[in-house]
Amino acid sequence: MYALVTGGSRGIGAAIATRLAADGFDIVLGFRSRVTEAEAVASRIRELGRAVTLFPGDITDRPAMHAALAALLEAQGAPEIVVLNAGITRDCLLGMMGEDDWDAVLATGLDGFYNILRPLISHMMRARRGRIVTIASVSGQVGNPGQVNYSAAKGGLIAATKALAREIAKRKVTVNCVAPGLIDTDMLQGLPLEQMLQAVPAGRVGTPEEVAHAVSFLCSPLAGYITGQVLGVNGGLVT
Repeated sequence: MYALVTGGSRGIGAAIATRLAADGFDIVLGFRSRVTEAEAVASRIRELGRAVTLFPGDITDRPAMHAALAALLEAQGAPEIVVLNAGITRDCLLGMMGEDDWDAVLATGLDGFYNILRPLISHMMRARRGRIVTIASVSGQVGNPGQVNYSAAKGGLIAATKALAREIAKRKVTVNCVAPGLIDTDMLQGLPLEQMLQAVPAGRVGTPEEVAHAVSFLCSPLAGYITGQVLGVNGGLVT
């Protein structure tokens, strides 16, 4: 059994890959360009006694990604778990946002969903088992000024997750979403954190490991009757 985790070289993705390895899954670790960081995550996974395959590539490059996934299916069969964690920010007020900033964020968040799952979904359905977890954001639930592109991408990801869950539930493949709030990753750098925490009832940022444990639960046998749901890991910011 193996889990494919995109955006796995650092932050939340690295924590998810490590947690799933601890749960007993071999890992296919997706990343775009951070080879050194990905190799460090792979080393931690091997220390847990699990196999790991590095899976570099740009998830917005549809032909290249489909070719890479075809090779993966040929070599290892269908994944038991797919976690779509890859995402980027290009924050700016919409009135000043460039076309490239809009396109890049939407392509990563929404085209990436299609580019990864389209080649895999029929194989998972035929296997009649599997877990798909998307990583969205509180921004996709309530919107965030200065993040119209990111909010649109994550809101669309939530909607796509819910729709796909309804399509394939009878094939015993669940599709759920984890929506983190303020998490201690590189994305918080340069933000007015003290001011932002005033809106968080828990009064602190979360950790990547806390997000990873939520994903772990949704991927477990205990979550077999949970599909089409959004699980917030946000300290009470959104209920």
